[in-house]
Amino acid sequence: MALTIAFAGLGMMGRPMAGHLARAGFSLRVADASHAMLDAFCTEHPTAVRCANVAEAARGADILVTMLPNGAIVREVALAAGLQSGQMLLDMSSSAPMGTRALGEELAKRGIEMVDAPVSGGVSKAKDATLAIMAGGRPEPVERARPVLEKLGAKIILTGPLGSGHAMKALNNYVSAAGLAAAAEALLVARAFGLDPAVMTDVLNASSGRNNSTESKLKQHILSGKFASGFAIDLMAKDLATAGDLARALNVPVPLAEETIALWKDAATSLPGADHTAIFSFLDSLKK
Repeated sequence: MALTIAFAGLGMMGRPMAGHLARAGFSLRVADASHAMLDAFCTEHPTAVRCANVAEAARGADILVTMLPNGAIVREVALAAGLQSGQMLLDMSSSAPMGTRALGEELAKRGIEMVDAPVSGGVSKAKDATLAIMAGGRPEPVERARPVLEKLGAKIILTGPLGSGHAMKALNNYVSAAGLAAAAEALLVARAFGLDPAVMTDVLNASSGRNNSTESKLKQHILSGKFASGFAIDLMAKDLATAGDLARALNVPVPLAEETIALWKDAATSLPGADHTAIFSFLDSLKK
């Protein structure tokens, strides 16, 4: 691969994603706030160049890929990178769409293109490179980023102008979170009535209540007691807040979303650091 890629953020999602790029033959330069994560990644992928900071990683790179906790950190990292005209920022984090537009406008004044390409599918799909990727931005830079995106996802969906990918991701996570909370409440009611929650899950998956959570989270992570899907409850609450902020900025009333946002905020406060499937445990604790 002719492209040189700088990659910032080697967390649970970023590490396997960067690993795919290393194995694909890109010239890969990696940076992370954690020296331990950097050491582990470069031991696993010896062709990757370990960089002391994002500015070192971005020096001479064609594209800087960010996979970071939120848009505020993306902005801080992108500005610290010292990107030059002709380089590109490819933000694959779950950032706030309005902030993405503002950052993109600022970078454009310096001749730097930006594409927002958040992902859906969790750690398991990051590991097997089958993520769904929502790509927003001008057509030319999106096409320039395609060789990278194709090594990370099974489906690349062009969502529109810059910021549209992040808007789609936040709204998708709202729908996902609402579905999971509804399914968890249904299981709790079923259990209280004396129904078998596993049978209840089978009924949901054979009926109109079926959704991603009933298919891939109820038995696998909730009824099993594992609560280990790989996506933190704090991050889900953050994504929901982003969706709410977007709705308010556009003056669109979203009463169900507001209730859902408040529920997940309370859950994240009660169970900091827990997996997002632990929303079941939080709901179960309300009656105690």
